[in-house]
Amino acid sequence: MIADVASSKPAGESRIPVEDRLFSLVLALLATEAGLLKSDILSTVRGYAERYDPRGGNANLERQFERDKDDIRDLGIPLETVESPDRPGDNQALRYRIPKGEYDLPVDVRFTPDELALLGLAAEVWREASLSSDSQRALTKLRSLGIEPREPVIGYAPRLRVRDAAFEPLRQALDKRQRVRFHYLKPGEQAPRLRTVEPYAVVLHEGRWHLHGRDVDAAGPRTFLLSRIVGDVKALAGAPFDAPPSDVQDRVLADLQALRLANTADLVVSAGSDAEVRLGKRAVQADDDAGVIRLHYTDEVVFADELASYGPEVRVLAPASLRDAVRARLATVAAAHRTGGAA
Repeated sequence: MIADVASSKPAGESRIPVEDRLFSLVLALLATEAGLLKSDILSTVRGYAERYDPRGGNANLERQFERDKDDIRDLGIPLETVESPDRPGDNQALRYRIPKGEYDLPVDVRFTPDELALLGLAAEVWREASLSSDSQRALTKLRSLGIEPREPVIGYAPRLRVRDAAFEPLRQALDKRQRVRFHYLKPGEQAPRLRTVEPYAVVLHEGRWHLHGRDVDAAGPRTFLLSRIVGDVKALAGAPFDAPPSDVQDRVLADLQALRLANTADLVVSAGSDAEVRLGKRAVQADDDAGVIRLHYTDEVVFADELASYGPEVRVLAPASLRDAVRARLATVAAAHRTGGAA
C-alpha cells in the first residue's frame, strides 16, 4: 500500500499540491496496523519521497511532516503516535498510524458507489472556493473510503468561483475565530462605515454571499451582504472569540428565507421578453392573461437594481417602495444619458 502512494517522479519536478500530499499520508497511515516510522513516510509517501535524500539532510522535510501532522489532526483525523517498546523515549523510533476503526464511518451510514461519486464531485466543485476546513475534511474522508464509482458521473467538475473579494479573508477568519474589520456601505448611507465583527457564518442565499456575526460596536448580531463590503477585510490579532452555536448557519438561512417570504412583489412583464423568461422561473403566482407575476425577494435594494436592469420590460405594481426605488434608478440612468450626450 505504501508503494501505491509513493511517487515515481524524479526529484526536481514540480511539487505535489498540499492536499494531495495530505491525502497520500492519510492513505499510508490507514494501511498499517503497526504504524510507520518517520523515515518510512519521508522516503516512500507521495509529496515527501520526491525530495527525500537517503544520505541525510532532510530537516526541512521533517519540519513539513510535523506541520502536516498538525493539519491532519485539525481536520479531525485521529493520527496516533506509538512508542517503540524496546526504545522508549526515542523520537526516531516513534511510529505513526491512523486507527481505521476510529476513522470509519458510523455503521449505520453507507454510500453506494454512485452516491460517493456525486459527493466527491460536489466536494470538488467547492474546492476552489476553500469554504472551510469542514469541506476539506469531507473531501479527504470521501477519497479515503476506497470505493470506486461504477462509471463516471460527469466528464468534468465545474468550479464555483467566489466573486466577492471579501469571501476568502472572511473564510480564513471563520476557521481561526478571529475578529475582522471592514468598511460597509449600508443602503441609504452616503459613505461606508467601519465595522468590527466576530464572524459566525458565511452563507449563500439567492445567489449572494452573506456574512452573519456579532457586530462588536452594536453589541448584537448582524447580517452583511458581502458585495457591500468596501475595500479589504482585515483580521485582527488577539484571542479567538467563543465559537458560535453549531446550528448558526441553519438559523441564518432560515431567517433570510423568512425575510424573503415576507416580501412580495407584483410585476407586469412584457410577453416574450427576457424579463418574462428570467423572472417567470421564480414566480410563485402568475396571471398569464394580464402578464402579472408575483415573486418573493429578500433585499429591496438588490431587487430594485435587478428590476431596473430590464428597463421597460418590467413594471412594478406593488409594493410602492419597490416601485419608487426602480423608478429612481431608471430616472438616474435617463439623466446620465441626457447630460452625457450621444456617443
